[in-house]
Amino acid sequence: MPLIDSHAHLDFYNEDREAILRNAYAAGVHTIMAIGIGEGPDEMHLALDFANEPSSPEKPKIYASAGIHPQEATKATPEALAKLSALAADAKCIAVGEIGLDYYHVENPLPPVQKEAFIAQMRIAASARKPILIHCRTSELATPQAKAKFGTADAWEDLLDLIAEHWTPHGLGGIMHCFSGTPEQGRRSVEAGFYLSFAGNLTYPKAQPIRDAALEAPADRILVETDAPFLAPIPLRGQRNEPAYVVHTAAALAELRGISHEAIAELTTENFHRLFPTTA
Repeated sequence: MPLIDSHAHLDFYNEDREAILRNAYAAGVHTIMAIGIGEGPDEMHLALDFANEPSSPEKPKIYASAGIHPQEATKATPEALAKLSALAADAKCIAVGEIGLDYYHVENPLPPVQKEAFIAQMRIAASARKPILIHCRTSELATPQAKAKFGTADAWEDLLDLIAEHWTPHGLGGIMHCFSGTPEQGRRSVEAGFYLSFAGNLTYPKAQPIRDAALEAPADRILVETDAPFLAPIPLRGQRNEPAYVVHTAAALAELRGISHEAIAELTTENFHRLFPTTA
């Protein structure tokens, strides 16, 4: 059973994108969700451009998302949001994201600005009837400057509160991308209608809370991803990540849950198609 990489930034590969895609297919990764955030709203169409290119028997199927990352929340102008609405209407754009909250970098917009952009994009996704892809990063491990800026604000609590008010009632669900929360946050995410997608950091020695959450997560709510070109899994940590390497994360998740590689591939593929039925 082939694997699906549920989150990869294909626009970060320039000269060797074709080779990266062929590597993925050869490794058994036959579907990729290309994330459309670019370096800001001006580039969030790129993933959809890739998804709409002619298919090839030696490359994975590509589906796209589009969204404004919380780091770029100040750029969520009416014009940018109108562009997102137009992208979200395309059949190959199957999700809005990655969107959410990020209180990690000192240069990030203040919480009220991030929240406004997040709510606006949830409204667009609800109108388009598309799931959302969530990015959530707290200031817990941030620099002292970021901690001073964001204070006691908790990105997870703020995120889940906003989701409960503005998203869960629509019943459209979504993905907690690169899930790095606690088991409790995983439970609350599942209750809110989300799937938990695990990336290469699942394999890192200090990631026991993530592994605990991955072990506890319901079988019908787990996915795997690379977040390529970031977070290469062990044994490739430190290298540039690519979609082919999702096989290592899938293997680690299979071992953690005590099932075969084939079973984790079948399970995560079924889960992806359930959330995105037009991809089946």
